[in-house]
Amino acid sequence: MANNLVYIVMDSCRFDSYQAASTPNMSQIGAVEQRYSYASWTSPSHYTLLMGLLPHSSPRGVFASEVYKQEFTRWVDRLGIPDLSFKNFVPYLSLPKVLQELGYKTTARVSMPVLNQFTTINTHFDDYRLMPNHNDFAGIIDDINFPDDDPRFYFLNLGETHYPYMLDGSSMPRISGVHGVFNAMDDFMLAEADTKAGEFFDSREMKRLHDQQVSCVEYVDGLVAKLLDKCPSNTHIVITADHGELFGEGGYFGHGPIMHEKCFEVPFLEGACP
Repeated sequence: MANNLVYIVMDSCRFDSYQAASTPNMSQIGAVEQRYSYASWTSPSHYTLLMGLLPHSSPRGVFASEVYKQEFTRWVDRLGIPDLSFKNFVPYLSLPKVLQELGYKTTARVSMPVLNQFTTINTHFDDYRLMPNHNDFAGIIDDINFPDDDPRFYFLNLGETHYPYMLDGSSMPRISGVHGVFNAMDDFMLAEADTKAGEFFDSREMKRLHDQQVSCVEYVDGLVAKLLDKCPSNTHIVITADHGELFGEGGYFGHGPIMHEKCFEVPFLEGACP
């Protein structure tokens, strides 16, 4: 039987935030690697991830085309399905499409309004939902189940590690229907504009925010224990981030229109459910 797949994206989590955190539960899945995202912002990065291309290791002395081909063939080991290759992903270049054709039930739970269900990123998902709270990994886990019939693919975008790195769900935007989605997007854009218009964070505030992200990683790790309890042994788990984050390095804060290595460095780990 094909392996279940749980694919977790900790939004904005940069590599050294993961390194600084205590992660006993995620460490059971596999050793963390430093990898690099293909993009520095949520939407384009998630489109790439859902092509089937995971964050890369920036290998030297090889043709880039070979790196892509090798990455697609790695799905053979992850899914336990022989003979998967690049040709399985053509022409759609869509991981959920490939999995649907293999008999998987495809489910996505996302936290960022820019990934809402009205965008094309929800294509080839049987069940796609924007969570009503910015940081509700606990609620996402409650919704996960593994019936005995078809294999499951869960794609999970987590907001806990995204700015403002706060764990109080009551302080996050609540989203209801199409107007709620766009209102929440406006709130995020206005908050960013207010930050730019005001005083730039000083070094003390930058450190406080970075420390908060580390704490959020530890919070996510605590919930991973509950997730692992629900996963059957034939479940492959991938945990990574869509991009990194800047906390004052080079005069930058945040992510997006920034060309800095910390904006691309992400943690990556994978393995079978322990």
